[in-house]
Amino acid sequence: MNTTKSLYDQYVVPSYSRSLVMTHGKGTEIWDDSGKRYLDFGGGIAVNCLGHAPQVVAETLHRQASELIHTSNLYYHAKQGELAQKLVELTGPGKIFFCNSGAEANECLYKLARRFGNAEGRFEIITTLNSFHGRTLAGIAATGQEKIKSGFGPLMTGFVHVPYNDLEAVQNAITPQTAAVLIEGIQGESGVYAASPEFLLGLRKLCTEKNILLLMDCVQCGMFRTGKFMSYEQILADHPNGKAFLPDGISMAKSLGSGFPIGATWIRTPYADLLQPGSHGTTYGGTPLACAVALTVLETIQKNNLPASIEVVGKKILTTLTPLLGGKHLKSLRGMGGMIGIETDQTGLEMATQLREEGLLVAPAGGNNFRLLPPYNVKEEEVNEALVILTRKLS
Repeated sequence: MNTTKSLYDQYVVPSYSRSLVMTHGKGTEIWDDSGKRYLDFGGGIAVNCLGHAPQVVAETLHRQASELIHTSNLYYHAKQGELAQKLVELTGPGKIFFCNSGAEANECLYKLARRFGNAEGRFEIITTLNSFHGRTLAGIAATGQEKIKSGFGPLMTGFVHVPYNDLEAVQNAITPQTAAVLIEGIQGESGVYAASPEFLLGLRKLCTEKNILLLMDCVQCGMFRTGKFMSYEQILADHPNGKAFLPDGISMAKSLGSGFPIGATWIRTPYADLLQPGSHGTTYGGTPLACAVALTVLETIQKNNLPASIEVVGKKILTTLTPLLGGKHLKSLRGMGGMIGIETDQTGLEMATQLREEGLLVAPAGGNNFRLLPPYNVKEEEVNEALVILTRKLS
């Protein structure tokens, strides 16, 4: 009889290093095939914002699947319009393109930038070192990490990488071919490094002056992950000019569907009509099923005041672990809300493996970093349990 692992070994492309065989979960808890329980603070890598098997999502899936699962985008359906309205109201004046993943949402941004600059021969997009924008050919070209690109050359042209949080470097990289600047509000894959308020505001001013688009990849750090809808809102919350900040395009996915695949790209007015019929599309983007789930996720987050809850959780984690800085293992600590980066004296993968043995799942990141990405509705006693494990391991 084939085991799950042997079936993977024989039939699944080995593009991931896997460990446990998971069988079921509820909330922050998940169990493997041996019956061992874990606290999941990796969240499917920033996806499961309502935890595992949330009842509201299961009920929505059942109800919507009984009515309408899929239509092509040749037709209208109510749920896509309703979800687009919600996302625009949360973000700013503009329109939404729906897709299925963060990589696809970023592809929409690349095409938007090229369509925007096409008449003037502008096509280059400035991105940052240590960024991550997905694993499509354009995504790895946009990503500022050589290990992501290795073995896939020749790379797609049109992307220039500069240091993160370096406004002068961005300014120096602008050429007559530049169409856009693309950054993450918080670089998640490299270890949870946030843009500074000065960098964000400086970029907005620079892009406006140079007539180039300011695009943001908020796939991981958006959808209330930091306690605000978008990470830049949290970063700029205490800045006097923060409320006036608005990018020209934003990619989102992950927590948008709390585990159900959906991605979206918000495009600011007046650029929202650049992509006309025939210029971009997707078969599965914005299905009735996906949109119904995302509407339920948004409603649940807002109705239960989960953004405020995850802000409190983040502050508690940082406050509890900060006294361990400078000790044997903990080297640095940063983040906000449900997105915390921890640097230790071991690689992120090594530390994630050791914590897994202790019953805590976390997400490895670049170098000696790992991430805590708990669900927004994580219980106080679960946070305390995780902190006991982390304190014991990092002391």
